[in-house]
Amino acid sequence: MSLALDHVQLAMPPGGENEADLFYIDLLGLQPLVKPPALAARGGRWYATTNLQVHLGVEEDFRPARKAHPAFRVSGYDELRAALVNSGREVRDDFEIEGVDRFYVDDPFGNRLEMIRN
Repeated sequence: MSLALDHVQLAMPPGGENEADLFYIDLLGLQPLVKPPALAARGGRWYATTNLQVHLGVEEDFRPARKAHPAFRVSGYDELRAALVNSGREVRDDFEIEGVDRFYVDDPFGNRLEMIRN
């Protein structure tokens, strides 16, 4: 058996698509994907890079994931960190794993994301 990660799904509140685009496209550099029509009617967004997909699904009773989180390997780690700080995002460095450069940042909805130097 072989397993591979296809995508990560995070939740977002209704009507947050523009905020999501500003964060996931403008700051993180992901590209928007066109959702299939039946799924697009539900709202939310899909984003991708060459080896990663992030899906944001609308939850009416939204609560952010503050502990559970995806971890992204980042080339351009220092540049991304600086861009996030310059945009006013709170970046939380973590030094608990020796030899691993990483930080946490919340998306516009409070979902925790981990960024690891590639």
